[in-house]
Amino acid sequence: MTIGLPSLSALDLDAYLRRIRYSGSLQPNYQVLAALHLAHATHIPFENLDILLGRSVRLDLETLQAKMINGRRGGYCFEQNVLFAALLERLGYSVTPLAGRVRYRVRRVLPRTHMLLLVRCDGATWIADVGFGLEGFLLPLPFGSEQEIHQYGRTYRLVPEHGQWTLQKREAESWNDLYTFLPEPQLLVDYEMANYYTSTHPDSVFVRTLIAQLSTPEVRKFLRNRVLTVDNGRSITTRTIEGDEGLLDVLAAEFALQFPSGTRFSFEEVAT
Repeated sequence: MTIGLPSLSALDLDAYLRRIRYSGSLQPNYQVLAALHLAHATHIPFENLDILLGRSVRLDLETLQAKMINGRRGGYCFEQNVLFAALLERLGYSVTPLAGRVRYRVRRVLPRTHMLLLVRCDGATWIADVGFGLEGFLLPLPFGSEQEIHQYGRTYRLVPEHGQWTLQKREAESWNDLYTFLPEPQLLVDYEMANYYTSTHPDSVFVRTLIAQLSTPEVRKFLRNRVLTVDNGRSITTRTIEGDEGLLDVLAAEFALQFPSGTRFSFEEVAT
């Protein structure tokens, strides 16, 4: 099962690997999958800034490559995981794209507007997802097992729930749901509809809120509107960014996202 991208040959593989600073093996095994997943997740930030600039979000491979690889920008789940799926398919992995329903910090049922990947290699099946942002995992998770997986001070598990699966993250003495999904294959056209809703509907958080995030094994950074939060595993610090140029400075310094002086993002100034 493939995502339905028209031409994987259009992917500039060398440029992609330079973008994520990966220079290791390209054999389609789990060790390479894990290394690529970590490299992508820690070098390409999660962000929704094009939406706040009034630009449409396109999911064709040429646009994603121009934006996220050549333009050194980030993107949100559809952009991130479509690009990563193209990389994996190009290298010979078996990839099944899936759709999830986000539950993290929400009290109402949301549509299936999250993209994740099911990847098969070395006789096993893994969940890969480089597009969930701050709370996301940095290494693939084994699919079909309820075991607790520890990654860089965080603990995750996948649990079955009425025919679907729920990704959970350990918080103190409890488990918090991140998202739930069905193992039902999706095509690019399925994501086009969800992407349109997510990038244009007035109820979408991505339309109302400025978000930039970047995680490494050592530190996780999260910008929400004008509040920057940094979690280094030992302490969490926050500060409020003053002024529009100050916001551009933080995007450049903390997330390597460069915008010309005078760029203004349209978002609700009150945190949501």
